[in-house]
Amino acid sequence: MLDLSYEAPQPKRISGATGDWELVIGMEVHAQVASKAKLFSGASTQFGAEPNSNVAFVDAAMPGMLPVINEFCVEQAVRTGLGLKARINLKSAFDRKNYFYPDLPQGYQISQLYEPIVGEGEVLVEMGEGVARLVRVERIHIEQDAGKSIHDMDPNMSFVDLNRTGVALMEIVSRPDIRGPEEAAAYITKLRQILRYLGTCDGNMQNGNLRADVNVSVCRPGDYERYRETNDFSHLGTRCEIKNMNSMRFIQQAIEFEARRQIAILEDGGSVDQETRLYDPDKGETRSMRSKEEAHDYRYFPCPDLLPLEIEQDWVDAIEASLPELPDDKKARFIKDFGLKDYDASVLTADIANAAYFEEVARGRDGKLAANWVINELFGRLKKEGHSITESPVSAAHLGMIVELISKGDISGKIAKEVFEIAYTTGRDPAEIVETEGLKQVTDTGAIEAAVDEVIAANPAQVEKAKANPKLAGWFVGQVMKATGGKANPKAVNEIIRAKLGL
Repeated sequence: MLDLSYEAPQPKRISGATGDWELVIGMEVHAQVASKAKLFSGASTQFGAEPNSNVAFVDAAMPGMLPVINEFCVEQAVRTGLGLKARINLKSAFDRKNYFYPDLPQGYQISQLYEPIVGEGEVLVEMGEGVARLVRVERIHIEQDAGKSIHDMDPNMSFVDLNRTGVALMEIVSRPDIRGPEEAAAYITKLRQILRYLGTCDGNMQNGNLRADVNVSVCRPGDYERYRETNDFSHLGTRCEIKNMNSMRFIQQAIEFEARRQIAILEDGGSVDQETRLYDPDKGETRSMRSKEEAHDYRYFPCPDLLPLEIEQDWVDAIEASLPELPDDKKARFIKDFGLKDYDASVLTADIANAAYFEEVARGRDGKLAANWVINELFGRLKKEGHSITESPVSAAHLGMIVELISKGDISGKIAKEVFEIAYTTGRDPAEIVETEGLKQVTDTGAIEAAVDEVIAANPAQVEKAKANPKLAGWFVGQVMKATGGKANPKAVNEIIRAKLGL
């Protein structure tokens, strides 16, 4: 449940000619199930295969072919529901959603309208330290994907690729709890993060494995709160649905444009038509696709080819027991165990691979120092070069060794950056680099004292200035560090200089 230490963000307001307006947004996210086989056939789900090469007879709707449920896809849907703290329905059923597209060979889609496999859940969407929106999930149902029509290969013909036909999708339907474009993008980001932690969807938006339909409406300030208590939003503004969004940036732009379009219509005395729209990123605007269908337009009825889906509570419990540590729990543990700031913990847990890397670096070491090196030095370098953590030339063990060498006083922070650079470009062991390159920090007070004496003797005028103004002692520290090639322990240098100058 929502941590009481969080406060809800203010809804986005847009000033119109007749006063302020607020946004009300609901999301229908289609997440492709991470499965090697389709929902009702054994055909491959491999992306990028030759057109129409991953198609079983049932996918192509050949006469007499019957669907057979893929148990693993059901398990992945249950796993997702549990990860979203949702109710799992032990009995669910499949329905036929009838519509006619060239890339839907059956003339219907097998989905779940009346009895979905997953009921109500929630997603905590953080919008900054101490600020978060709790977005309620209404339901998750599983359904088969359609194919793809291709219109740019020939000036006179369109082509159909059925490779995606029958691929398992989870449709995750939120309540209209999202109140602005930034919140919408943050919701998708958080949902994607949870799915990737669970391993139920790879979240690849570029390949279409995660895409969203965005429902947008506007209302006057205060109206939303009155209707939220009863979950009856029918008296709020008419919503329009923006289909197939697969970019965080475009989602925000589309919502902003659509809200302003609706406000202009309402303030001009018109009414908003409920319809499905598409976003044109080149023009930065939404355009009408078709009038919004209702359930009866699709002539839903129970799928006669599939029995109701019944699962056992023991099976659900076993799946729940196998869940990994999820992002919110991992973030809270990082803050508690490693003493991290909220922001640093958020960065480190944003991706499961990043979190695992950091945890290996920090294990048994200074957590804050480890976080600083992972985020600022390593992540910064990888981002600059366009690499992910899995492509890092510095292993977690080697970066952990650098952190340990700093903590033990064997190297200074400045020398550590030199060691990191060598390790990054060569893959060499940091301890070996320090030894062979002569980079070990000088902690011998006798050697440091000798260097301090030389600097003081060579700069009598500066000595008098430092005695008059102790802040100038830092100049001597810099000179001693320079004289020792940056290898002297800065703390020891500072203490010896202050003692020698009587400060």
